[in-house]
Amino acid sequence: MTPHTSLLLRNSVGFIAGAGIAAVDNFAFGGEVSPIVIVAMLLIVSGAVGAIWGLHGVVAAGMVWVWLPMAHVVKHAFDLPDTIQPNTYSSILMLGIFSFVVTGLGLGFGVALRRILYLEATKGA
Repeated sequence: MTPHTSLLLRNSVGFIAGAGIAAVDNFAFGGEVSPIVIVAMLLIVSGAVGAIWGLHGVVAAGMVWVWLPMAHVVKHAFDLPDTIQPNTYSSILMLGIFSFVVTGLGLGFGVALRRILYLEATKGA
């Protein structure tokens, strides 16, 4: 049921997708992008990871998630301008928790879709 893909491939996908989402959040349109866009990107990418790899994609989804709060922590630690307001560690923690839940929901929906499709495929066989 699980495609035979290497851990390196799954981690690479998570690394690149997470970096891309963080880049859109921090650099697109001068650093100002709607949070809805970021939420949608997290849901779509983590859902796709879950649909493709099932629960084996949890590490890739985790890598997708960790980029967003990590980018804000680094910017705050080096006293760089940031779009998060207020720019405090507690607000970054809240962002991290929220984005973790969103990514987890996306992964869960993807895994559920994968299982539904698998059951439909085996029902006809």
